[in-house]
Amino acid sequence: MLNMRDTFLATAEEIVDADPDVAVVLAEISAAQLAGAARRHPDRVLNVGIREQLLVSVGAGLALAGLRPIVHTFNAFLVERAFEQIKLDLSHQEAGAVLVSYGASYDMPAEGRTHQAPGDVALMDSLPAWTIHVPGHPDEARRLLLDSMPGDSHVYLRLSAQQNASPHLGVGFQTLRQGSRGVVVAVGPMLDRVLAATEGLDVTVLYTATVRPFDAAGLRAAAGDPADVVLVEPYLAGTSAHCVADALLDRPHRLLSLGVRRDREVRGYGELADHDLAHGLDAGSIALSLKDFLRS
Repeated sequence: MLNMRDTFLATAEEIVDADPDVAVVLAEISAAQLAGAARRHPDRVLNVGIREQLLVSVGAGLALAGLRPIVHTFNAFLVERAFEQIKLDLSHQEAGAVLVSYGASYDMPAEGRTHQAPGDVALMDSLPAWTIHVPGHPDEARRLLLDSMPGDSHVYLRLSAQQNASPHLGVGFQTLRQGSRGVVVAVGPMLDRVLAATEGLDVTVLYTATVRPFDAAGLRAAAGDPADVVLVEPYLAGTSAHCVADALLDRPHRLLSLGVRRDREVRGYGELADHDLAHGLDAGSIALSLKDFLRS
């Protein structure tokens, strides 16, 4: 089975071959994998080099010219480095695009802090009218990319090296386990470890690969009154806390937000599993946090 990144690249090549109104804009990253498509469509598969701000601006220009751009590089460069261009060239000008990142929060620990971007979803969430997808499986990534192509909407698709064993292709919050003592929301690649952490606990587990728009109705339907909610997100802890607060505005609730820690920067290299453990996002740490929260 292909991983998320390879699935995206294969799907993007299919799309640009089939649709003359689609363009792909790259900044060296993945240019080798799309070299064949670039030879076939030199006017619609563009590599701007290591110029990430230009990457986004070119995508905006293509959108204003009537094309549907797919703009791709690592999220540390696509969202954090080029955020001003996303804000002004895309959002402010209402130029639609599909931004596709790879790298997640710390998928490449050996590359160091320059390639880590746990704040990308929070940054994108500061802009209005962006759909944000965080798939947990390559099949979800393919479906979400294909669904994002029609129209001129603003879409951010966040790909990761971490993935779940099986895809879940539904819309909104999907109920994978039912219980009476609280609701645990697993986002994207967090699902399998959340299922392991909640084994034997009397809780409802909801899953989503789309965090914006936030499925407020789905949360309200699953949560009690009063409600205990645990968010497990693969980026900055608490990124969706304001969405939970809005959804449960009229009922008392408690919220535990799990995600990449905000109190300090993890500066060790190590492996993915080491960073999961450091941020409390491995199955064992999630289980301990859940049990402490439910006991309190």
